[in-house]
Amino acid sequence: MEVLKTILMIAFIIICLAIIVIILMQEGKSAGLGSLSGQTSETYWSKNKGHSKEGMLVKITSVLVLLFFVLAAVLNIGSF
Repeated sequence: MEVLKTILMIAFIIICLAIIVIILMQEGKSAGLGSLSGQTSETYWSKNKGHSKEGMLVKITSVLVLLFFVLAAVLNIGSF
């Protein structure tokens, strides 16, 4: 049982570090001063962001955060 807990803890630490790195790789979401007046810049790049590197980073972040919460819950249940 201790071996499984150690393996899960190592996986948890690796996921934590991966989340930090991937979040730091993402671009900022601010639209500048144009967002204050409701102006948006609808460009080809902003419409197809899901198929770009930025979109891939967002999807990977979502999966890693889900794994983070699941592992945190499993490790917490195992501590009782």
